[in-house]
Amino acid sequence: MRSFLVIGNYAHTEPFKLNDLPGAGRIDILCRCVAQALFISHGIRNYVEVYLLLLGPPNPPKAIKIVGNEVKRMSPDERNIAGHIRKALKKDANKGWSKVHSGVYIANKNLEELLRELSSKYEIYYLHENGEDLHNIAKSIKNPLFVIGDHYGLTQDQEKVTKSFARKVVRVSHISLLAEQCITIVHYLLDRNFIEIKSKPRNF
Repeated sequence: MRSFLVIGNYAHTEPFKLNDLPGAGRIDILCRCVAQALFISHGIRNYVEVYLLLLGPPNPPKAIKIVGNEVKRMSPDERNIAGHIRKALKKDANKGWSKVHSGVYIANKNLEELLRELSSKYEIYYLHENGEDLHNIAKSIKNPLFVIGDHYGLTQDQEKVTKSFARKVVRVSHISLLAEQCITIVHYLLDRNFIEIKSKPRNF
């Protein structure tokens, strides 16, 4: 398995307008991250999970989980993915995961609660340009979850929590890249050592 947790510090936690994704706390960034994490040409990476932590107004926190081997009727364009997120935000959520529809779940979890849960399933890595070069350790990584900040990055408190769970801080570049670019490079580095790449046909 391979997973990504993207933190949206200002991402709105109520249904938003699909015609203004940047105005919804940069939901567009989260959508692009989902697309890069899940989609390949004519398929979906069925061994990938994506977690989105929405911390914007009016009711944070909201955590959304997208499971590659379950998701249906999702395509890689921002509007389609945003529609799935918007639908999730319409559902009442609690501390446990509530299913929205195939492969999409929502819960009221903060960063610490989410990482505590996921640390039992994944090796956690914090992606930051000051970390160790991922290229040098890619072969040794098993079942990783990569924590990525949005365009604001992680706050000091978020970084402290993340590092308390993380096995290592790793980088894909010395330059601060876009979050979705980091995901693409992570996939590239890990794919080189993943012999049997499995995917499922895209289901619109």
